[in-house]
Amino acid sequence: MATIADKRRVFRDLHREGCFALPNPYDVGSARYLQSLGFKALATTSAGASWGMGRPDDGVSRDVMLDHIRGIVEATDLPVNADFTNGYADDPEDVAENVRLCMATGVAGLSIEDMSGAKGNQLYDIDLAVERVAAARAAIDAAGADAILVARSEAVRVGHPDSLAEAIRRLERFADAGADCLYAPFVHARDDVAVLVKAVAPKAVNVLIGGPVGLTMADLADLGVRRVSVGGALARAAWGGVMRAARELAESGRFDALGEAVSYAEIDGFFIADAAGRAKS
Repeated sequence: MATIADKRRVFRDLHREGCFALPNPYDVGSARYLQSLGFKALATTSAGASWGMGRPDDGVSRDVMLDHIRGIVEATDLPVNADFTNGYADDPEDVAENVRLCMATGVAGLSIEDMSGAKGNQLYDIDLAVERVAAARAAIDAAGADAILVARSEAVRVGHPDSLAEAIRRLERFADAGADCLYAPFVHARDDVAVLVKAVAPKAVNVLIGGPVGLTMADLADLGVRRVSVGGALARAAWGGVMRAARELAESGRFDALGEAVSYAEIDGFFIADAAGRAKS
């Protein structure tokens, strides 16, 4: 297994140039499968993890999420970026303490967003949001972690007036506060992505793609995007299969949708081979 320091060094190098896919496993099994496909890094998804625990997104406590993050980190040789929501706190000092705890799980990076779920999904005041990013940066540096700090603005997500301009205004401030990578979920129109990348250059930009939007990885690379995540989309795809098949069974007593399922042999065969490979390493 790669060491934590190895993973963090690789992850930081990935942010220096080029563009890489950062898929989001929702459990240990999906993390193992994604590693087998040759991805260079992974990221947790708060939504996917929460749904698997029978909770809505942001409905899982800090400590439960830290255990989930640690499980993903320990399951893979790849660097892992933690979806750490709002840092599970409002106050910058509390954010710093929680970031310290997240660093202890072995993550290679984490994201802090500027939206408080406790306040009705409202954005933090921009000065407080900047203080929170600075506190997260200080906590990472104090831990000697050399981890990537991703700062997110949810301005587009919450429908803020002139949302792209507001997101960029915040991301520029977050970059100055020490963020390594900037991220505005739901900005994926070609021209908007180009404007965002230019505004925060030379800092790295993460773009979230949760479905077909008319852009490929090559397109995003050409726009200067450094990394592309899918958020809860893989979890939604898995849930989609379960929900279609279960509804059909409940409502019509039919099993047609189960014919779309991957075979037992393919899934179990993968994990047999994966376990054998891990035993040799």
